[in-house]
Amino acid sequence: MNLRESKLLAEAGELLPAAVRLRRRIHENPELGLDLPETRAAVLESLEGLDVEIKRSQKTSGLMVTLHGGKPGATILLRGDMDALPMPEDTGLEFASRNAGRMHACGHDAHTSMLAHAVQLLDRHRADLRGDVVFMFQPGEEGHRGAKVMIDEGLLDIEGLEAAFAMHIDPRLRVGRVAGKGGAILAAADSFEVCVRGRGGHASMPHDAADPVPVACEIVQALQTFVTRRIDVFDPVVLTVARISAGTAGNVIPESAELLGTLRSTSERSRKRAQAGIERIARQVAAAHELEAEVTLREGYPVTVNDDGFADFSATVSRDLLGDSAWAQMPNPAMGAEDFSYVLHRVPGALVLLGVRPEGSERPAPAHSNRMQLNEDGMRVGIALHAAIALQYLEGRA
Repeated sequence: MNLRESKLLAEAGELLPAAVRLRRRIHENPELGLDLPETRAAVLESLEGLDVEIKRSQKTSGLMVTLHGGKPGATILLRGDMDALPMPEDTGLEFASRNAGRMHACGHDAHTSMLAHAVQLLDRHRADLRGDVVFMFQPGEEGHRGAKVMIDEGLLDIEGLEAAFAMHIDPRLRVGRVAGKGGAILAAADSFEVCVRGRGGHASMPHDAADPVPVACEIVQALQTFVTRRIDVFDPVVLTVARISAGTAGNVIPESAELLGTLRSTSERSRKRAQAGIERIARQVAAAHELEAEVTLREGYPVTVNDDGFADFSATVSRDLLGDSAWAQMPNPAMGAEDFSYVLHRVPGALVLLGVRPEGSERPAPAHSNRMQLNEDGMRVGIALHAAIALQYLEGRA
């Protein structure tokens, strides 16, 4: 750790109390989707008095905040997502959600606050910035494609934009650890529905009906066999049928049976192969029993792919900031999905995981749990890492 990185950590520590207050304010008032007026207002309030350029998304509550450096150079984008999840909170925290059925269970409250205070930290170092930093405050990550909406608005059409960086909290990693890898780091996430259509009838006379239930069960088994026999083990997918629904009574053969599931993949090759397999298997298994299957595939976020060079750069900056043991090299992608993938399809960069494990917790509740909590001291690291990434990248591009 050199003197500048040490200073960044110390200054981030000075900003931490305000960052915690902002995070808790957002946590108490979670908002969903693309329209987050209270969250946006809280962010704007935290930026008051700073010499920054602010552009508002016209289709969302998103913000693009630009800090112009004291010297000419390239531009780097830092992103923080802002939306919550439609789920209850059972943490017992004093600042728990006041909005029933809504919770910041994925840490976006912390992401937003860390990014807002990274603006403040980099403002202190404006004279050293060799270029510009754009801070993307993005709504709608949880299934609403907020990043894509903002990109389609043209908000990523920024002259000189060369790189993008984001972080996601991880309650499993201790504070002071950062994890990542080059290449695919998070999966694509698609969903599918299969409706098997037969003919209803009396349970005592199945030969006079066309029972869709055993056919639906056969499709589930065939899909799992397809994954293990036809998908390359070194280019894997995870296919889960999470719900089967059919019928209304124990003595009635239903007219139809429905399957609902998800598909996760780490390359476009395996993704397309699995999508085609779902449709082919469902239709042909049903046809073998003289039934019909209607298949609906809904593509979700694409694979999140880190630029190899920028991932290595993130590892170097993390070690410079936090010590040689700070970086945890991920051997494999995680199977969650992120709409930062849309940004990384346009601009090379990386997403990393930031350690926020609650102190004394051996089995912390994961993200998307109704009991998820985080160690707010990890936000100090996140604020400083945002700033260090921007400073070192722009310095290296000068």
